[in-house]
Amino acid sequence: MVFNKADKNKRMKMKRRMGGRLASAALAICLLAGNAQAVFAGDTVYVNCDVLRCRSSAEIKDGNIVKNVYYGDKLERVESKGEWTVVMVNGKKCYVSSQYLSASNPKGTPAPAAASGNSGTASTGGAQISVSSDWKYADFSKIKSGSAVLYKTASSARKNKTVCVNAGHGTSGGGSVKTQCHPDGTPKVTGGTTGAGATEAAAVSSGMTFNDGTAEANVTLALARILKEKLLSEGYDVLMIRESEDVQLDNIARTVLANNKADCHIALHWDSTANDKGAFYMSVPNVDSYRAMEPVASHWEQHNRLGEALVQGLKGAGVKIFSGGSMEMDLTQTSYSTVPSIDIELGDKASDHSAGTLNTLANGLTAGVNAFFGN
Repeated sequence: MVFNKADKNKRMKMKRRMGGRLASAALAICLLAGNAQAVFAGDTVYVNCDVLRCRSSAEIKDGNIVKNVYYGDKLERVESKGEWTVVMVNGKKCYVSSQYLSASNPKGTPAPAAASGNSGTASTGGAQISVSSDWKYADFSKIKSGSAVLYKTASSARKNKTVCVNAGHGTSGGGSVKTQCHPDGTPKVTGGTTGAGATEAAAVSSGMTFNDGTAEANVTLALARILKEKLLSEGYDVLMIRESEDVQLDNIARTVLANNKADCHIALHWDSTANDKGAFYMSVPNVDSYRAMEPVASHWEQHNRLGEALVQGLKGAGVKIFSGGSMEMDLTQTSYSTVPSIDIELGDKASDHSAGTLNTLANGLTAGVNAFFGN
């Protein structure tokens, strides 16, 4: 049979129309079939749980966690395989649980409770807590318009204790505002970010930068999120001072929140030195006048006991410890604290801060909290 050019053109158009119809039918079948879904490279999805683990393989096991991502983080979805979704993380393909992803950014609503394994530990969700003007020492705060978030554990092994987790730094404009170092107006007895003899200090300093260019505030936040998950799993309620890059709460406001809503206060930091010195806590200076000042006089022994417990927990997890594990420091946090309160330095700007290291640090800190409360 002989076809002219016009016939050939008609046949080509019919094939294209049929191909389009078949593709549409196949897409419809995919959309209707179980958990299957149409996914295209470059598709954007968002994390819809507190913490989501990115794995190197589509299975839950120790050793295949590449990175943790967090509520509201944006990911590039490559393909979906039922309960697992392939996403790009730092240029590599990783597997995450499909059920904890959403097509729209969930930020602005509380993170939903999530099961352990692929995502964060179960909790009843968070309640925002603001500084009350009636609380003792609240009037000394200059930046207090932000809110902390209180999470209640859903664990059956409730400890009936609340741990305040304070991701150090992360208050925009905090370095340009000054607050009183001591509630009685006396000068600092040791140096530090602010020198000895000063009566005012930065409301919140910006923190240092790691040797690889990462801001300390970003790393303290990443650790705080992991620690929160582990503490909730252990049965503790958790007061999270900061859950984003910026919270408008200065060091006094953070301390006052912990005083009124928690049973202990742990501020996470890294030191500004650059020799990978190891972890230590800021102990209460052995200066008579300082230890006689309230509220330090009534609580300094508890502060130091909490610091010792955390350092021992870190040591047990294999974390390098600096010197004897402590360094005396006159801190605004300690000067206003009425619950056991400590600044824990997890290393310095030369220290590793990969996901695996942060997980180890969180394990050590959790063990320290357990030891402190006798659990």
